[in-house]
Amino acid sequence: MSLKFTVGDLTIHRIIEQETTFLPALEMLPGLTPEVLAENRAWMQKAGALDDKDVLILCFQSYVVKTPHHTILIDSCIGNDKPRPRFPKWNMKTDDTYMRALAVAGLSADDIDFVMCTHLHADHVGWNTRLQNGYWVPTFPNARYVFGKTEFDYWTEQHAKASVPTFADSVLPVVEAGRSEFVGNGHEIGDHMRVLPTPGHTPGHVAFAFGRGRDAAVVSGDLMHSPLQARYPELSFKPDVDPAQSAATRRGFLERYCDTDTLCCTAHFPSPSVGKIRRAGNGFSCEAI
Repeated sequence: MSLKFTVGDLTIHRIIEQETTFLPALEMLPGLTPEVLAENRAWMQKAGALDDKDVLILCFQSYVVKTPHHTILIDSCIGNDKPRPRFPKWNMKTDDTYMRALAVAGLSADDIDFVMCTHLHADHVGWNTRLQNGYWVPTFPNARYVFGKTEFDYWTEQHAKASVPTFADSVLPVVEAGRSEFVGNGHEIGDHMRVLPTPGHTPGHVAFAFGRGRDAAVVSGDLMHSPLQARYPELSFKPDVDPAQSAATRRGFLERYCDTDTLCCTAHFPSPSVGKIRRAGNGFSCEAI
C-alpha cells in the first residue's frame, strides 16, 4: 500500500487513522438505485470500496504535503478523546494510530508549519486539538491553522443556534490560542499552494491545489466520498448541505482534472486513495498510479 508519493518538488504522505466500513451505500447515496448498485457491485468490491453487505468502505486520513518551503497538513482526521456518540468507531478514541502513522512518515507534531481543513466536519478537524490537563490545546504547536472564512462563519452561525461539539472542541480552542487565520478562496501559501472553492458538501468547502506553476497535486476533501461518485457525479452524499451544488461542483472538478497529470488525493476513497482522473463513459474514475 502506497503511503508516500513524489510529484515534481512535492512529497505527499498519507496519514491513515482508520480504513473501515461506514454506512450502507443505498442510505448514504440517496440518488443511488438498487439496479445501479448491482451494475457496479463487482468493481466496487474489487476496489475495496464496498463490502459483501453493500456497506461503503471509507478511508479516514490526512495528507501531509512537503513543499520546498513548508510542511502542510491537510484535514486532521478524527482525533482522540472526542465525544462522537453518533459514530461509535470515532467516539472517545484513545489509540495511538495517528501519531504512529506520523512517525512512520518521519514526522512529528512539531514539524507541521500549517494545518488546513477542506471543511470543518468531525473527521477532518479531530487532531486539530488534543486533551491536556482537561483542556483542549492545539496538537501542532508550531503550526498556523488556516480556515476558510466562509466555512468558519457558517459553523459559527450554526454553533450559535445549537452547540456543535466538533466546533467547540476542535476549532474554537485553536482560535482562542491565537493560532488561526481566516482566508478567502484563491488564498496562496508561497508559490506552491492555492485554495480552490468547491462548495456543496458544506457552504465553504474547499480543495487545495499544490505545485509551482501548475496543479501537480490536488487534495479534494469531501466533494466526493466514494469512487461511485466519480463514476456518477450526480450522486450526492446524504450529509451534503446542498446536494445539487455538490453534484455540479463534483462534475466541474472532475472535468477540470480529467486526462491531466494532476495527482488527485481523495479524502475517503479506499487505499491507495490517490490517482489520476480519467473519463469513464459519462462519468470518471480515479485511476491508481
